[in-house]
Amino acid sequence: MQEVLNAIRKFNEERDWDQFHTPENLAKSISIEAGELLECFQWNGTEFNREHVLEELADVMNYCLVMCDRLGVDAGEIILAKLEKNIAKYPVEKARGKSLKYDEL
Repeated sequence: MQEVLNAIRKFNEERDWDQFHTPENLAKSISIEAGELLECFQWNGTEFNREHVLEELADVMNYCLVMCDRLGVDAGEIILAKLEKNIAKYPVEKARGKSLKYDEL
């Protein structure tokens, strides 16, 4: 993942785009790109352009990694920390095979 982050940093530095990457702007960009990803499935959830989906997914992930970098956090660490919370909120014996929210289990 460090290689990916270094490539993203280089790309942004070469274009002097770091000035635009405030947490607020990055959160907006994540949401916008997530909307574009969702649009890939707008009219048909089973037949979609895989290449386009992967490009939009990469855009979402790119902005997420830049936001982690700007906030000075490790993406893997915060994902694992949140997973631990979710493990506690969704115990296997209550949540297996169910899509209910934790407070409805």
